[in-house]
Order: sequence, then structure tokens, then C-alpha cells
Amino acid sequence: MAIRLPLICLLGSFMVVAIAADLTPERYWSTALPNTPIPNSLHNLLTFDFTDEKSTNVQVGKGGVNVNTHKGKTGSGTAVNVGKGGVRVDTGKGKPGGGTHVSVGSGKGHGGGVAVHTGKPGKRTDVGVGKGGVTVHTRHKGRPIYVGVKPGANPFVYNYAAKETQLHDDPNAALFFLEKDLVRGKEMNVRFNAEDGYGGKTAFLPRGEAETVPFGSEKFSETLKRFSVEAGSEEAEMMKKTIEECEARKVSGEEKYCATSLESMVDFSVSKLGKYHVRAVSTEVAKKNAPMQKYKIAAAGVKKLSDDKSVVCHKQKYPFAVFYCHKAMMTTVYAVPLEGENGMRAKAVAVCHKNTSAWNPNHLAFKVLKVKPGTVPVCHFLPETHVVWFSY
Repeated sequence: MAIRLPLICLLGSFMVVAIAADLTPERYWSTALPNTPIPNSLHNLLTFDFTDEKSTNVQVGKGGVNVNTHKGKTGSGTAVNVGKGGVRVDTGKGKPGGGTHVSVGSGKGHGGGVAVHTGKPGKRTDVGVGKGGVTVHTRHKGRPIYVGVKPGANPFVYNYAAKETQLHDDPNAALFFLEKDLVRGKEMNVRFNAEDGYGGKTAFLPRGEAETVPFGSEKFSETLKRFSVEAGSEEAEMMKKTIEECEARKVSGEEKYCATSLESMVDFSVSKLGKYHVRAVSTEVAKKNAPMQKYKIAAAGVKKLSDDKSVVCHKQKYPFAVFYCHKAMMTTVYAVPLEGENGMRAKAVAVCHKNTSAWNPNHLAFKVLKVKPGTVPVCHFLPETHVVWFSY
């Protein structure tokens, strides 16, 4: 029995996770939105390569998928290899060749797929193998990554006043402009990836897992313990700010929601826009870590994508991917081709708000543009990690 029991448990677990493999966030998207491609900005939060000495390395090539979870010692950690022959999972225990070795075939005898989960919520690696292919989700092992940016007013929350220094210190200030400036040849100084430093390389948790993580001010101390974040630290203050923004009152005419998973973002957007004639788009910049520079609206010209309602989702500062989504009427979405002074190109997405009368009069946009609420349409480019949904 000492040999049979683990084998029976292992087979039973495969039957359970085979079902879970069919519920991956990417598959949920394709089921809920069969006619809507997933933007790269969101896809990168499902499968990305983030490697350090004690993290997970994900490599995708013609031969399949290889995942290696290292813990500082050769031969330790978890190795997952996915190829034409099926799936092989090796869980090492500190010695080369040690641990458990499991090989799974094409999936015909396992309900169509297999899912492997290692680690604790927020610090784990998830591998799902189903009929639609392979998905790999990796989360940072340890505290969330924030680099030298103090918590401040979120420029994409409309009832918040900007701090006195934010006009000069917040690189996102350059993203705001007036609608009349959307003309061919217009030059603007912009840094699109300005929030990389405090956004961190955080990925989506599957909804089932995200729902087990407390999210709210009442259980904030429990959340800090869950992610090993020290109370009062800069990381804790940023997390607290995100929760406060999610719980704050909405402005008149706005519908808001904080999505803690890709699935919940899809559900909110579909509930506001429908599922058959909806698109989701993000800004795409040719080069990462680009500096602030002067861009010119290219000769191809500005294209209006939508002139009605839209849902804009802004990535927040949190240990896993959380998006502040809000729907507002009287918004116009534009595709804006840009050419940088160093030759770099960007496919920018701009959102113009026609009615800003309910915004905080001290909002960053009004300080940058020197206009008053409700007088003229206020526009902003979307950072690369944000997404706008619209009907067409």
C-alpha cells in the first residue's frame, strides 16, 4: 500500500487538474470573446519570461515549452518540458535526478489536458496543458517589485487631486493633451513606459486563485502576510493606495470596477459593451525602456476607433495584476501612429473624454493643460500596460 497510495493520489490529482487546464485565463478569453484578439499587453501578463537566481525561466520554441524553476542549486527545483511527445514534469529536491518524475502523453486519457501548480498563491508557477495548447503563468517569488517611486495620486482616477510636485515629478503627466492636437505633424514629448518602475513584473492570477486572496481594506493585514510584505513599507503603502482607489467613490456618470483577474476584467467589459462587436487595444512601442523624447504624429494620420462608450482599464501597483476599470460615456478612442526623434515608432492608443465636469478641479490633467473641468475634451495616451475596450 505504501507504493499504491501515492500512485492512486497522483492519478486522482491529474483527473482534477485536467479539468482546471480547460479553465485557463487565455482559454476563458477565447470562449467569452471568440472574435476579439487578446492585446499583447494582456497576453504578456499570462506568459512572460522573468528570471532571477531563484525564479522561473520560461522558454518557448519550436520543440515545445521548457520551464525551469531554479532555487540556487544545480538539479534542484522544477523542470517542465512540453513537446510533441507529451508532458514531462520533474520536481527536484536538491539533488540531480531526485524527486518525482511524471510523464503524460498527448492528453487523450486525461480529459484533454494537465495542469501543474507549484508554490503558494502569488509566488507560484502554473502550467496548463489542454486541447488549445500550453499556458505558463509565473509569479514573482517574494515581495512585489517597486523601484523608487513613492505612492501618489493616480492620474487615471478622476476624483483625485494632484499633489503640488506631481506636475513635475510624474512622467505620466506628459501623456495628457488636448483633442485639437491630434493632427498630422504635431509634436509631443512623451515617455510611454514611464510606469515600468512601479508597475513591477506582475502577472495575472487565475480567477479561482485570485478569489482566495483577500482584497480590501478590512483584511489588508492578512493580505500583507500573504505576500510577505512588511506593514508600513513602501510596498505596503502602494498596495494600500491601490485598494483605496478601488474602494473610493466614483465620479458622476462613471461605472468602475477593480479586476483582480483577466476573467473578471472580461466579464465587466462584456457586461458593459457586449461580446460580439467589441475590441480591446493597447499602445505598442517598438522598443522597451525608451527615454522621454519628442514624437511626431506620423503621415499615416490619426484613426478614430470609437466615438461612443468605452471601458478603460489601468494597471495598478499590486503583487499580482490588478486593473482599475471604468466605463464612461462620451469618450472617443483614437489610434495614433507616432515617430520618435530617434526613429523609434509607436502605435499609440489615445482616449479623449468629452465631459470632464465631474472630475476633481485639481486633477493632474487640468494642471498640465491649464484648462478647467467641462470646458474642452481632455485626452491622454494609454501607457503600454493599460487597455481600452470599445464597441464597433
